Amino acid sequence: MTSKTEEALGYEQARDELIEVVRRLEAGGTTLEESLALWERGEELAKVCRRWLEGARARLDAALAEEADAEREEAEGGSSRA
Repeated sequence: MTSKTEEALGYEQARDELIEVVRRLEAGGTTLEESLALWERGEELAKVCRRWLEGARARLDAALAEEADAEREEAEGGSSRA
């Protein structure tokens, strides 16, 4: 249920817009309808940010796993050469 616009948002763009949404909600002075629309947009932006962060975590975990595998293989290979 994501739009093309949401998919195109980078993490920083989504975060910055989310900060603005929160600021506007905290400031008050909006109608109930405007507040609900802001809240819904904030939820969408939070999901975008969460997806970016989860993707970054997965990439980091994969890189760390590759590094650990390489170190283990090097250690195993080094002990069989001795």
